[in-house]
Amino acid sequence: MEKRDQWSSKLGFILAAAGSAIGLGAIWKFPYMTGTNGGGIFLLLFILFTIILGAPLLFAEFIIGRNTQKDAITAYKKLAPGTAWHWIGILGVVASFVLLSFYSVVGGWIISYTVRGILGMTSGLTNEQYGELFGQIISNPFEVMITQMIFLIITILVVQGGIKNGIEKANNYMMPALFILFIILVIRSLTLEGAMEGVKFFLKPEWTEITSETLIMALGQSFFALSIGISVMVTYSSYLSKKESLPRSVSSIVSLNIFISLLAGLAIFPAVFALGFEPNSGPALIFIIFPAVFEHIAYGHIFFVAFMILMLFATLTSAFSMIEIVIATISKNQPEKRKKIAWISGILIFIVGIPSALSYGILADYKPLMNRTIFDLADYFVSNIALPGGSLLIALFIGLKIPKQILKEEFLRSTSVSAKVFTLWYWSIRFIVPIGIIIVFLHALGLLSV
Repeated sequence: MEKRDQWSSKLGFILAAAGSAIGLGAIWKFPYMTGTNGGGIFLLLFILFTIILGAPLLFAEFIIGRNTQKDAITAYKKLAPGTAWHWIGILGVVASFVLLSFYSVVGGWIISYTVRGILGMTSGLTNEQYGELFGQIISNPFEVMITQMIFLIITILVVQGGIKNGIEKANNYMMPALFILFIILVIRSLTLEGAMEGVKFFLKPEWTEITSETLIMALGQSFFALSIGISVMVTYSSYLSKKESLPRSVSSIVSLNIFISLLAGLAIFPAVFALGFEPNSGPALIFIIFPAVFEHIAYGHIFFVAFMILMLFATLTSAFSMIEIVIATISKNQPEKRKKIAWISGILIFIVGIPSALSYGILADYKPLMNRTIFDLADYFVSNIALPGGSLLIALFIGLKIPKQILKEEFLRSTSVSAKVFTLWYWSIRFIVPIGIIIVFLHALGLLSV
């Protein structure tokens, strides 16, 4: 039997897992979700959901993956043979496939901006012209499909190299560079005239802004941002050595996630208010605001190009994990099949993603359900159904199917954490997490008032 590929170090695993969790979840989606859902109150709910519900679920996926050392579907079969619980893994694989199909479209938008920045086509524009540029890019069917394809090709070329020589190596360079440039951008954004109004909008909760939509969106974003609920982290942790401490890994990833989300908000919203934009601009927010901000920085053109390249890095780090769950499930740890499966998976994801790529162009008026485009429907399915639903099933699986002693041994392996911490986590994952998810779902459906 071939020896299973593993992360070469704990840092490599943390950066890869954080890269999966951070990606566009924090940098692209979090700011516009915050802007359209009440600002500070959304931030507060997001942090609470991340700590109270997200972190215990991340633990749960890590335990399932590292204990079994198997892909997302086989892991559940090993822990609960002869049952239907492996459908959690199937849901995760399907959701990851759908997620990457529209996520790669956003990756394509970033490639478009990067190329334009290198060619000097993004300099000297007015705020209005930046908005027009975004509209031109996303409505061009030829460009969005070509850039989506390029994004997926890059993803495949990295992932086909395996865990240690592909995904880990790429993350070790991409993530530190992203943090450094983000901090520079935050400093400049905060020094713009009128920036404090944006800080107030982002950090001060307005309790009157709480709605059922805000609750379900904040819950979905907390799960989206941590890449939990679709067994991506089951797959990543299956490559983790038994010698590594799960509590330290979880705390590092959750802390990094919240930190980069705060950085994203402090980079975006001060600039939004200082430059006269609307905070509820939706998915376009980051593609309009950041180019405008760089116009106010010395050598802004160079910084803009560097930032878009790092945005591409962040997008790719998440894409690696999304396609990895598909590849790992199909290849069943047979390295000789990895390259072929990676390319077949990438091609199929591209084909499925074409309608999402055209959702702001020739299919802009096609809204088959809930008055949403295909892109928005795919996003809604993953963020507000698959992730919370999958998370609920994982919590129930942990509480109902895995003996407490196995959970305790895996939780406390290679760590000095007190057994009391395990007890707290155990009761949280069995009761607090599932009840919390159910309450938010019921409230969102109008069946429960809070």
